[in-house]
Amino acid sequence: MTDDRSSTLSSLSTDLEAAVAAAATSTVRVDARRRLPASGIVWDPHVIVTAAHVLERDEDISVGLPNGDVAAAALAGRDAGSDIAVLRVPDVALDATDWSDDVAVGRIVVAVGRPGRDHEVALGIIRAIGGSWRARGGVPVEGYLRTDATMYPGFSGGPLADASGRILGMNTSRYATDDGFTVPTMAARPIIEALLRDGQIRPAYIGVASQTVALTEAVAGSLPGVFAGQGSGLLVAGVEPGTPSDAAGLLQGDVIVGLAGQPIRDTDELMAELLPGRVGEALPVLVVRGGASQELSITPVDRPEEAAGQQGRAHRHGDRGGRRFGRG
Repeated sequence: MTDDRSSTLSSLSTDLEAAVAAAATSTVRVDARRRLPASGIVWDPHVIVTAAHVLERDEDISVGLPNGDVAAAALAGRDAGSDIAVLRVPDVALDATDWSDDVAVGRIVVAVGRPGRDHEVALGIIRAIGGSWRARGGVPVEGYLRTDATMYPGFSGGPLADASGRILGMNTSRYATDDGFTVPTMAARPIIEALLRDGQIRPAYIGVASQTVALTEAVAGSLPGVFAGQGSGLLVAGVEPGTPSDAAGLLQGDVIVGLAGQPIRDTDELMAELLPGRVGEALPVLVVRGGASQELSITPVDRPEEAAGQQGRAHRHGDRGGRRFGRG
């Protein structure tokens, strides 16, 4: 029995060593702040993903490679809400490890960082998998991981890897200091792709001002399918001319109760559906008009810069007697 246990532990140790080695080949040092450097993950041979909060400057950024070389990097884009930034490294070809969406509570993981020349590692398990969240002023991020792996100084921006060395997401200390917080691959991927394409994250836009309103029992009970019985929706307080809401036929006084097949009970749920990838996609929107529900079709567009500013102001000054105002 002792020999079997020893063999099992030895095998586990060997597997973890291999996993760390695999993840470390895609972990770089990111030097873009005055104090301790941070870490980054190779996304493709010329792109590195790191934590936005570790970039204290937009220029004169360098990355330390696994072989000890140093390369210049240029900021391609950042999103403070998700704490994701992408760097381009045009002069070298880096090794990218597989990124995976396969996560489960209880899975053994390793957090890898390269705050110095050599990589460092912390062992743990995934203790929780969370749903969609949104930092103040940011777009929704589709999930997070919490682990008991210690995130040592300089680990932000580095990978969380499984026992096969596959990267499960990017670690960041911005939102948690007591234990590990990771933006998982599935949530990070659309943000990374948008940053590489556009240099910024701009939520989809429909051009409506709204406030949360309670639904009567009669109206709630008359709603179809998954919407039946929901207690609130978004009262349309205003429709901006020439916007998707105007084109869709939304009217002041309508109550939005669903978008893209998902219940809409408040502003956060509306914003959660207005992801950058929804631009140009015709979406069904369920509204209550005159006490009866009807379905319209709305096609979001890129959020104009001036609307982004209005969105921020709406959230900062939007509380009036318990009602929340916002612009979608």
